[in-house]
Amino acid sequence: MNIDNFLPYMRDVVRCESSLRELNLMWRVIEAMAEMNCGDDASGLLPMIAATRQGFESLEKDLVVSLVRQRVDNVMAEVGTQARDVIDIVVRNLYERTADVGFLATDHELCEYAAGLRTDRAAAVDRLRAYRDKYTVYDEIILLDPKGAVLAHIDPQSPIEGSHDPLIRATMDSEGYVETFRPSDLRPGGQPALIYSHRMLHPHTGTVVGVLCLVFGFNTEMEGIFAARHREEGRCNILLLDEHNRVLASADEGWVPRGTKVPVNRSGQADLCIHAGRKYLTQTFAAKGYQGYPGPTGWQGQVMVPLEVAFDREGPGILAQLDEVIAEGLLSHAATFCPPLFEIIQTAETVRRVVWNGEVMAAGDQRDLRALKSVLGQISDNGARSNAVFAQSIRDLYDAALASNLESADFTARLMVDLLDRNLYERANDCRWWAMTPTLQQALSAPALSSADAQHIQQILAYINGLYTVYTQLVVYDRHGQIVAASKPADVEGVSVVGQRIDDAALASTLALRDQQDYHVSAFEPCALYGDRPTYVYHAAIRDPHDQQVVGGIGIVFDAEIEFKAMLKDGLPQQAASQAVYLDRNGAVLSSTDATLPIGSRFALPPDLLKLEKGHSLARVVIRDDQYVVMAACVSNGYREYKVTDGYHNDVLAVCYWPLGEVRTAQLTPARRREAAQLERKMLSHCDQYATFFVDDSLFALPAASVVEALPATELKRLTLEGSQHRIGMLARQREGRIVKYLWVFDLFTLMGLPRCEDRGAQVIVLRQGDMEVGLLVGDLHAVPAFENNQLSSAPAMGAAQGLVSHLIRANAGKLLIQLLDPVALAARLKLETQIMDR
Repeated sequence: MNIDNFLPYMRDVVRCESSLRELNLMWRVIEAMAEMNCGDDASGLLPMIAATRQGFESLEKDLVVSLVRQRVDNVMAEVGTQARDVIDIVVRNLYERTADVGFLATDHELCEYAAGLRTDRAAAVDRLRAYRDKYTVYDEIILLDPKGAVLAHIDPQSPIEGSHDPLIRATMDSEGYVETFRPSDLRPGGQPALIYSHRMLHPHTGTVVGVLCLVFGFNTEMEGIFAARHREEGRCNILLLDEHNRVLASADEGWVPRGTKVPVNRSGQADLCIHAGRKYLTQTFAAKGYQGYPGPTGWQGQVMVPLEVAFDREGPGILAQLDEVIAEGLLSHAATFCPPLFEIIQTAETVRRVVWNGEVMAAGDQRDLRALKSVLGQISDNGARSNAVFAQSIRDLYDAALASNLESADFTARLMVDLLDRNLYERANDCRWWAMTPTLQQALSAPALSSADAQHIQQILAYINGLYTVYTQLVVYDRHGQIVAASKPADVEGVSVVGQRIDDAALASTLALRDQQDYHVSAFEPCALYGDRPTYVYHAAIRDPHDQQVVGGIGIVFDAEIEFKAMLKDGLPQQAASQAVYLDRNGAVLSSTDATLPIGSRFALPPDLLKLEKGHSLARVVIRDDQYVVMAACVSNGYREYKVTDGYHNDVLAVCYWPLGEVRTAQLTPARRREAAQLERKMLSHCDQYATFFVDDSLFALPAASVVEALPATELKRLTLEGSQHRIGMLARQREGRIVKYLWVFDLFTLMGLPRCEDRGAQVIVLRQGDMEVGLLVGDLHAVPAFENNQLSSAPAMGAAQGLVSHLIRANAGKLLIQLLDPVALAARLKLETQIMDR
């Protein structure tokens, strides 16, 4: 990636780069000052300064590259998710259309009309309109004879009487559906039309007698898809492209009109595309197919975002909105969550350690080291400025990565409820249309149902169920609720379904349906027709063809367990350990990709997410099962008239989430760190100096004269030592790249009666007492201040620390207590433990 292509458009990164250059120059000045003015006094410090300066130079470039790369990756992930989603949603929708046209082309009444066995054109038009009233995705439905003459159609605004479109011959020659997208005389006006056609056969002879055309409402559908995904700020444009990279549909036609040929980027790399004189970051995805249906040839989803607005960020960052303790805990996962952060944090710790070690070295020297102390002051000041830049860079990188995670989760949750609503919309359509099958109406209207009629109904249901595999069972029942026929007459245990009864509540609701547009859906609960597993059953009333009185009903059993899980899995992003669930308003699980969340169990969704309004979504960081988790929830909003204007209400929430790492309690809270940082520093040349550091949330000290240096705990080699309570491993001391000594390291946390310390963010202080040198594992380093004798008071007995803490230092006018360790007593305790273990 050439960062020069992107850096000018990232104002905050440019500011960071400028600050880093200034700091790098200052490190060079400090190193030169130490060499010229301090001489031998700085001999121990110079290698540390040089190493810090070299590390800083490397970091200057790496940090800017990391910031740029993270921002670009975030944008590419965002637009890629949207581009993939658009084409996948379109293909899923059109898959249903291929099933529709094949099924409707076998409709007995329509086939008889096309064959000339029926002559009532008005009745044929009424039947087509009834279908359109159920499946509202169609703008027009047309019946043609083999020569292209219009036998019936439903759009009164369309003046068509016949057609010469080649699709007629192609359809008559095909056994399956034919998909056409281009201008056609079947839709006057010259605009492209998406038409699904299928030949119709004579019900007795099987000869081709006509062609059925379903004209999909392409423009309306794309407007709905774009409206649900196009952000208000209009930072990017969403497109549907053909195989020649021409725009079929555009979320913003004033920006990129239909018919425009645009550059594409199928590689997924951050390659810039230029269109109409502007540079774009672009992602393009071809259809991956659905249930064996590949989608229209060559269609692609694409999202384009202009480079000049791609990295605009408004409002506070994600970290600023989090509890500070959570933010601190999340940052501790920098190495895994966002690897570039780890390097920055390590460098920041190195600077602090250099300053701390230099102050310890100066404190232990009795000579007048004003020049050295001046250099240390410069290191400290520059280190503080460096740390401020590091801290802001860390927050910026972290914010960018976290924002990308939250955006992905939010988009995924929206996609999952969209998939669900669109799928169940088709189920509501199916039950109402099948209830209008004349054979069912006539058979149930008869005084008594003959065995032949029952067998015929069973054959019809079996045929439908073979085509529509999202159902496990289709049943027809009479007005008393008794099942008279089923697509699968016996259940999985071999027990006959015929003769069983529909539950009373479903029967009462079905009998009360007002007309052919109404339907009833059961609650998501265990169903005998689904092996006593929870699912939805869609019911529609079967009516007498003469007086429209309800004579029974049809129930279609949705295969919720399989279909819901497939929707969730198909929608999951490529995040490690990502999971998703569908929930009801009470938090009960309808489906889950998580094996630990069976259907019917409760999902502990935060109350504000559970109470989201319809169509709304929210993504944030939560704590779940002792993990920091990115979580997003979205409430279903319906599709077209389904759950919107048809009277059916059933809110379902899609929730997706993935872990960022285990919850970690910082060794000191942010508030405590700020308090400690306010330690009053006085120039007290006649007083002793003390090396201060943290153990958990407490501040401890050792006389500076007893401390050699601090080393990173990451270099500690942990060992399992039988019988050892506190000795945890060994650490090598190095000089000029050579190992000069190995030290035993003891855990000061456990010595103080606290839980074991992790190496993360910890330091090892080298303690020298007499001829003994050992390492002490502690938390953060603090400072090397001087205190007057009157600030020290004898320490009371304090549990495990008894005998080790000799005094309490009252700093900041007594507002801050520091526990002073007795190096003699500490060395004696450690020497005794070493002797016991070495026997």
